[in-house]
Amino acid sequence: MGRKSLKETRQQEIIDVFYRVAKKEGYENTSIAKIAKVMEVNPSLIIHYFETKEDLTYALIDHILERYLLIYTIKHQDQATLRNLQNTIEMLFSKKWNLLFDDGLFYTFYALIFREHKIKVKYKMILDSLRQGLAAIIEQCNAKALTSVKDPQTTADLIFVLVDGAYFYLSLESDKAAYAERLSYYKQKAYEALAIPQLTVAGAVAGS
Repeated sequence: MGRKSLKETRQQEIIDVFYRVAKKEGYENTSIAKIAKVMEVNPSLIIHYFETKEDLTYALIDHILERYLLIYTIKHQDQATLRNLQNTIEMLFSKKWNLLFDDGLFYTFYALIFREHKIKVKYKMILDSLRQGLAAIIEQCNAKALTSVKDPQTTADLIFVLVDGAYFYLSLESDKAAYAERLSYYKQKAYEALAIPQLTVAGAVAGS
């Protein structure tokens, strides 16, 4: 894989600052001028790469997809193991997964799908990609007789319905013990849908 060009590097820097500013001050209160101030550059430099705030938003949503797809860390295609599947479930129902992207921004952008078709298309791409990635792992495990899931795509969809619903509901929970208990319950249901044993804490550490 080649090195990033200066343009790609600069764009990523701008996207990262946009994310930090929007996370701190809210998407509605974030402007190109504020981003430029934090970066200590002239706003014209940002406009050179992203003409509008909407262009920046689209780029950040693409960045969300890249970050979420990091859960699929299989090095070689078609070589998924039961441990890979277990580790993926552990990751999905973990604090690390929930912190990959700020909830406030995620749901702010999600609300925009009802007004902007392009954002709706991008969000669907994110959710479809995540489901397809999990379904592919299940299919590979089925092929090796490690699992016997009748419909990998439907099962992957069900698990992400659990994930999406869990974090939306748990974002309202301020009791840490109750949060952990409910998240563990949802994770157990995902394991039950796959009919595979749950990974122990020691196993999760060893397989990570």
